[in-house]
Amino acid sequence: MSQNGEPAFAGADWGTSRFRLWLMDRAGQVLAERRSDDGLDASRATGFSQVLEGHLAAVGAPADLPVVVCGMAGSRQGWVEAAYVDIPADPATILAASARIIDTKRDIRIVPGLAQQGAHPNVMRGEETQLLGLVHGKPGFSGLVAMPGTHSKWVHLENGEVSGFSTYLTGELYALLCSHSILRHSIGNAAEGVDADHPGFGAGLALALAPGFSLLGTLFEIRAGMLLNGLAEDEAAARLSGMVIGTEAADACAKAGADIKTVHLVASGRMERLYRKALSAAGFDCETVDADDAVRKGLHAAAAGLWF
Repeated sequence: MSQNGEPAFAGADWGTSRFRLWLMDRAGQVLAERRSDDGLDASRATGFSQVLEGHLAAVGAPADLPVVVCGMAGSRQGWVEAAYVDIPADPATILAASARIIDTKRDIRIVPGLAQQGAHPNVMRGEETQLLGLVHGKPGFSGLVAMPGTHSKWVHLENGEVSGFSTYLTGELYALLCSHSILRHSIGNAAEGVDADHPGFGAGLALALAPGFSLLGTLFEIRAGMLLNGLAEDEAAARLSGMVIGTEAADACAKAGADIKTVHLVASGRMERLYRKALSAAGFDCETVDADDAVRKGLHAAAAGLWF
């Protein structure tokens, strides 16, 4: 049996474009780390087993070390499909549905995603592991969780169970508008540099959070503002970012109801600053959970539930 300070398992977050792996001890302390562009598409071409074993060898993982994986490696286009688990679901239910890779020397499990059936169908894959980290060691945890990204998730937790969630295509919409719409001529190369302190971001938030705001009815004003008033590219990008994130925050606030005042924000870096300002403007208090820390804790919680 491994001791603290000795490798107990490896945890991998295997996304569409990125791969991250951590060698951890029994207590969840990180002993070694790997990050690469070996995402879903690259790994499918090379071979999932070959990619994983290459990274494990690089960190000196023993041949029999178990591995827990989350993310798109468990999708239909991934290594092995880890079928969605219907909500409501608690950690034990999620882990019991983990997919096991057969014909390998080591024990490799893939954490399944979650599905919301009914009138508002929805799915998540990868975020459920961050949620495992959030609730681990907190029996009865309840609250509202915001998880920004290309497809932002807003998750309701009740007594440690995922009871419902919504998805907002905020990041994808912003990227599409910046690169493939008429607004690209007004934004140029400023799309990736928006900061929460930029006045344009605050102006965009104020617009989006005002009663009666229409995103579709306001977007073209960015283009017109450049043509008529010399709106600078950084101002245009910041205003657009504020508008789309503010729209997400306003809708989530309306769905949450007046009784929910606190949001657990799973984010880091610039994204954390943008969403913290937006949620504050929408009337929420924020408790930030670092996104990387959440996935590591989730992988540790999964390993503990599976093997320890």
